[in-house]
Amino acid sequence: MTDNNSPLYYGWKIVFAILAQLTVTSGLSFYNHAIYLNALAANPNFDVQTASFAVSVFFLSGGVAGLWVAKWVQDYDPRICISAGAVISCVALSSLAFVQEIWQLYLAFMLFGVGFSASSLIPATTLVTRWFHRKRAMALSIASTGLSLGGVVLTPLCVLLVKSVGFEYAAPLMGLLYLVGVIPITWIWLRASPESMGLLPDGDEPPTKSAAVSVEQDVADSEELVAPRNLALDGLTFKQARGTRFFWGIGIGYIFLMMAQVGGITHQYGLARELLSEAQTAMAVAILPIASIVGRLIGGWLIDRMSIRLFAIGIMVLQAVSLSVLALGANVLTLCIGLALFGASVGNLLMLQPLLIAEAFGIREYARIFAVANLMSSWGTAAGPAVLGLAFVANANLYSLSYWIAAVAAGVGLILFLTGGRLRALT
Repeated sequence: MTDNNSPLYYGWKIVFAILAQLTVTSGLSFYNHAIYLNALAANPNFDVQTASFAVSVFFLSGGVAGLWVAKWVQDYDPRICISAGAVISCVALSSLAFVQEIWQLYLAFMLFGVGFSASSLIPATTLVTRWFHRKRAMALSIASTGLSLGGVVLTPLCVLLVKSVGFEYAAPLMGLLYLVGVIPITWIWLRASPESMGLLPDGDEPPTKSAAVSVEQDVADSEELVAPRNLALDGLTFKQARGTRFFWGIGIGYIFLMMAQVGGITHQYGLARELLSEAQTAMAVAILPIASIVGRLIGGWLIDRMSIRLFAIGIMVLQAVSLSVLALGANVLTLCIGLALFGASVGNLLMLQPLLIAEAFGIREYARIFAVANLMSSWGTAAGPAVLGLAFVANANLYSLSYWIAAVAAGVGLILFLTGGRLRALT
């Protein structure tokens, strides 16, 4: 594995291992919440509102736990954190088959959120930022494709599993799948950093002695010409980052962007049912995750060829426009077009947050900076489904008002992002 003569840079093995890991974690958590809601709502001790609030507990507890996860990942081997998160998630997910009291339900989802936070995005994106600097956009786009693949691959299988054996048996099996789908990948393929294997980021060769001398002589002349993408390896501290307008622009902006995104995703099934039959709806909701995968891969290719800030603005505009198209609810064609456009924005917005943070602040305290930004965005993630659900009830059980609210939230997120100004080149 450590053969430096290998034609394949080991960082790409890290990327595909993370892709597989995120497929498992997102498929059994984020995209499976609808399955858990339906199963728990069938329990006479709970109802849809109670179960929905439990999902909000999942997102909020994950956001708070991310602060401790970030410190661990920054100071110690991320594989230990990921493994602990997988164990916690396995226990929490398995326990859903046995909960009978509301406090038990909320405790299970709180632990599930903690486990998901420790085994998913924060350690995953931290590893990618360490292994890639110039090729970070493409590496993140490929690795984060697992976030959508989970919904395409695992969620349908989990639906069949619940129908076949019942939720009381399916939940422990899904918990076990979380464990075996994460821990072996973590210890077989993941490594803490390229330096731990005697490598350099992006697979670069160590400079020769003469080349190093030449670089030192040219530093003064070239320093002012360094583009924002050539990040200082140490970057900014969290204290320095939080003192910038950009940190607050992206942090608060993503609260509204994620409110729009997660709310729109959560209620897409109900929206489609207003126009389609049950069988047609099952096909229609597959449009979003597929478009998310395609859009993310195209986005990773485009980011290396244009300003990342302009690309982010374009994707935010796309989200607002796609949600507006869905709010119109005109016909089946506009529904499918809206879901496809929305899916393209979903895939890229999830990838852009860690990429923008790494681009602006470097990797010195990336994990902590991203964790705080992720905590802020988790407020929107938790609120989105509830806000759109309340609007649905207020609008005579129709989704047009809900999606107009989501479109407005996306627009607010864009405006707040713009207030952060341009990314700063690190020195």
